[in-house]
Amino acid sequence: MPDGTMGIGLGIHGEPGVSDEPLPSAAELARTLVDGVCAHAPAGAGDRVAVILNGLGRTKYEELFVVWGTVSVLLRERGLTVVEPEVGELVTSLDMAGCSLTLMWLDDELERYWRAPADTPAYRKGAARTDAGTPRSVHDEAAGDDLTEAAARADDDARSVGRAVARALASMAEVLADAEDELGRIDAVAGDGDHGRGMVKGSRAAAQAAARAVDAGAGGGTVLRAAGSQWAARAGGTSGVLWGALLDAVGARIGDRGRPDGATVVAGVRDGYDAIVRLGKAAPGDKTMLDALHPFTDDLDRRVRDGEPWPQAWRAAAQVATAAAADTADLRPNVGRARPLAERSIGTPDAGATSLAMCLSTVAASMTPTGVGVGTGAKGDHR
Repeated sequence: MPDGTMGIGLGIHGEPGVSDEPLPSAAELARTLVDGVCAHAPAGAGDRVAVILNGLGRTKYEELFVVWGTVSVLLRERGLTVVEPEVGELVTSLDMAGCSLTLMWLDDELERYWRAPADTPAYRKGAARTDAGTPRSVHDEAAGDDLTEAAARADDDARSVGRAVARALASMAEVLADAEDELGRIDAVAGDGDHGRGMVKGSRAAAQAAARAVDAGAGGGTVLRAAGSQWAARAGGTSGVLWGALLDAVGARIGDRGRPDGATVVAGVRDGYDAIVRLGKAAPGDKTMLDALHPFTDDLDRRVRDGEPWPQAWRAAAQVATAAAADTADLRPNVGRARPLAERSIGTPDAGATSLAMCLSTVAASMTPTGVGVGTGAKGDHR
């Protein structure tokens, strides 16, 4: 930021803000924060609020409490009752100056949890009872037992599908690693700039989990679900959770018996699409990964119903997804980190749609003429 100015809406890692303003006094800053947050108060939310005034790393407690002196007065003037406020450094980034104000309107249940003691490495409140935790080795053993049980249910065809799925995921991880910088660049235009890094971390973890599942003898469904679990756990960010849900939904539909036909593959992809809509609260046209996944799903469905072998239909639908991802450059983001900078985003494709199209094309490239180890189905065969 230029000397004497302040960014409104900057991300904690320096992501672009909504506007630049002259540096205000502490009281003026407090009013800006309170007015901005209270403008989005939910209807009928009541008058009790949990409040966090957070220092981002280089703005220390003395300054924060000066700001809090005015924030607390302004909240009371609005008729709000502040419940056990937190003022301090709770979420920080190296050498990041500034602060953030968070309000959560409370009902009886939320207030009970807000007041409850907590004892974690990053946050402590009151006197919480703790135990020694569960050793990681116990979790690892439990995961291994689950894979062993799943492998016992799989037949040879399903194991063949699992091996092919693992190969496709490994190829995806390689492609995303090569594209990391470009995905980060387009994400940084109006977002966090970390999409490439998150996709690399998630896809690598997914590929490794898939390989472990294959070694245990798991079928395609279990391989996909194991990969989805690790993608969600390791990627970080919203996209990691959405990719985890996508793989989990497809895996649940495919299962661990036999080779899925085209109709089953389509149903799995549509289940994944529905899971992303449910979790992400987005829709086609919002400039998200759905703007590539929606046309892909519809085109794949139509082609399979028209009798195309599903691997051939997948390849064609992946081209549709690639074109749709490029077309997101003309859209304005309606959800996510890029929404406040919608105008800046126009002219640049959505990073999530772009990476999804890359992955769909990579799966297409990994297929044999009969698919990644699965059957093709036939016209009229939609079991």
